[in-house]
Amino acid sequence: MSKNSAPKDFSRVVPAFIILALAVFGITYFVINATKNAGKTASQVSEESAIALMERLYSKIRVNTLAPVKGNVDLSDSDTRESLPDISKYPPQVVSTTMDFVEIFSSTEKATDNANDRWLIDMAQEFNASGATVGGRPVSVQIRGIASGLAMDYIVSGTYVPDAFTPSNELWGDAIKAAGVKISLAEKSLTGNVAGIVLTKEKNDELINKYGTINLKSITQSVANDEINMGYTNPFASSTGINFLMSTLHTFNGADPFAADAKAAFEAFQTNIPFVAYTTLQMKEAAKSGALDGFVFEYQQFCNTPDFRNYVFTPFGMRHDSPIYELGTPSQEKKDILRMFIDYCKTDDAQQAASRYGFNGHSQYVCELGGLNGVDVVEAQKLWKEKKSGNREIIAVFVADISGSMDGAPLNSLKESLLKGSKFIGDDCLVGLVTFSSDVNIALPIAKFGTSQRSLFSGAVGSMSAGGSTAMFDAIVVAAKMLYDEKAANPNAKLMMFVLTDGETNVGSTLNDTRKMIEGLGIPICTIGYNADIKALAVVSGINEAASINAATDDVVYQLQNLFNAEM
Repeated sequence: MSKNSAPKDFSRVVPAFIILALAVFGITYFVINATKNAGKTASQVSEESAIALMERLYSKIRVNTLAPVKGNVDLSDSDTRESLPDISKYPPQVVSTTMDFVEIFSSTEKATDNANDRWLIDMAQEFNASGATVGGRPVSVQIRGIASGLAMDYIVSGTYVPDAFTPSNELWGDAIKAAGVKISLAEKSLTGNVAGIVLTKEKNDELINKYGTINLKSITQSVANDEINMGYTNPFASSTGINFLMSTLHTFNGADPFAADAKAAFEAFQTNIPFVAYTTLQMKEAAKSGALDGFVFEYQQFCNTPDFRNYVFTPFGMRHDSPIYELGTPSQEKKDILRMFIDYCKTDDAQQAASRYGFNGHSQYVCELGGLNGVDVVEAQKLWKEKKSGNREIIAVFVADISGSMDGAPLNSLKESLLKGSKFIGDDCLVGLVTFSSDVNIALPIAKFGTSQRSLFSGAVGSMSAGGSTAMFDAIVVAAKMLYDEKAANPNAKLMMFVLTDGETNVGSTLNDTRKMIEGLGIPICTIGYNADIKALAVVSGINEAASINAATDDVVYQLQNLFNAEM
């Protein structure tokens, strides 16, 4: 139920804003371009030996091909409110201490329980203990740390609207305004921060020697020339990611970032991007593994990551100065409370505290590009979804557990996840489906995900019934074989696998049998665990550093919608 009444139904205005900053769920997320993986990662297993192992394993598996069954296809627009988790899933880090208060959604770099990301929490706790009053009545603030993409979903859909919102940068606020929501800038900056490109010192020196400087132009050129292994964060969820996307588009064409030449340049750029991380946390982990020469990051996070002492940070794009907005039509009392809290955060003592947390660095930096604004965010995200794989097709196989241990609620949740989440898979993707219990079944051969394939997918999912043992790794081998057979006709394709299971493998191949195959093929295997040992599934996903989701939550449908929308 909305805290404040929304003036209209915004659930269909910006369906693109359904992407969740998955860090909120404690998820480790990013996907590797399979065609780059073999040459770019630390894998010691050759693709040739991995294929040979796959063929040997496959020859020992009994594979059934199921008769196709058509099902109903839901062609209606998605409604964000149907899948948004209840706001109680994200309890406030600071609870109001008075009857009169202002609730604030805050971006997570300044409002989580992490020791380095709690500056606004500290400020709110101090403010609430200060005895502040408005009109003689005691007042306080309530802080709910919530990722910017998710916050937009709540606000724009009208599902839950706080009194105020402080994202990392102004793109989110402008985009909310463009969606028709009443929003007003109360303060341009609570504390200073910048987004930046982080390079190893070796790569930084190499690019300076060639291009003379490090900026977006030299970075995009080096990516286009395949001189740098670069990663960035998901622009649907990450403030740094959307900043990088829009800044890059403006680099291609400053007058019209959505012109044909800019789109073509972006598509070529994406072809050489092997990593798209869902969150800053995930990007951090990817960089720690040594898989990247460069990546995008916020300076505050950079300061708090000792692993990156041998890297060089260069600011780019719009500043991340934590603007704060009023939402709706607040009363004068709420305006006064918010103003008092803003003024508290702007004191010298508060800013010194922010600096200790890593904020206020690069205070002299000014955005190098003009024309960045939130009005274009939806268009930029739409372009990214269409062009994120460059000129490669996406081929994906879903691997669904129908063993006896999945009977009942787990299988019902799996079906709901696939059917509702599949609405966010693009028509140009090639999709197949494998099911497994004691045996492995090809429930749906790979084909373009148009209306006919969607109908067959729906029918195959609806026909699933549970029984038998769990041959998960046999199913992974079969799915890999399907993907590689399809790749023979489309060698530049991006291959992906999604395994939905309770993870209790008890027959057939094991992880030890298949690990070298998975590593050498380089196919990202996203695992979605239903009442599963999530740590064990994370090991499978971690081989090629893909997603691992705990589906035993009330928001699994939302999570998978987010995943499919971003990746497919």
